[in-house]
Amino acid sequence: MFIQTEATPNPATLKFLPGRDVLVGEPRDFRSVEATVASPLAQGLFGISGVTGVFLGSDFISVTKDDTNWAHIKPAILGVIMDHFLSGKPVITEGGVDVANHDEVDEFFEPEDSETVEVIKELLATRVRPAVAMDGGDITFKGFKEGTVFLHMQGACSGCPSSTATLKSGIENLLRHFVPGVEQVQQV
Repeated sequence: MFIQTEATPNPATLKFLPGRDVLVGEPRDFRSVEATVASPLAQGLFGISGVTGVFLGSDFISVTKDDTNWAHIKPAILGVIMDHFLSGKPVITEGGVDVANHDEVDEFFEPEDSETVEVIKELLATRVRPAVAMDGGDITFKGFKEGTVFLHMQGACSGCPSSTATLKSGIENLLRHFVPGVEQVQQV
């Protein structure tokens, strides 16, 4: 098994590409060892000293570290990923499946803005999320109120030094151009 690695805009995060599907469905972001009970792979990665975050995408795994040098932990990360996929264990265990659209429960917007929200979600799904996934992260819609779109960044994008520029220069300009009524974008 050959696992490729790619740098991300966040120097504390590396993207690992095992050359096979990682997760079917919505991406999963683990920010603590306690949150990993549903994922044997994430548990294994958090067992490596210095790992502070694991993000599972459709065909990649983003790992975030503390101030530990990548040269010291990258071989262990590669070993955990390889051992996991060779073992045949699931990435997410059956008992750990969340409600499919648990994020939608947390969404907020006025009922009269539902058409605007659908356009925003469509643009995020088709134009923003694929680009953000290339950098090892994800972005999800959280809400829309009084012209402000609230978004949540995950994976490599969470805590990335360039995430503010991505939000303001890229995503905000895109949404303002295509969606009347959008004035600004904020991260939550």
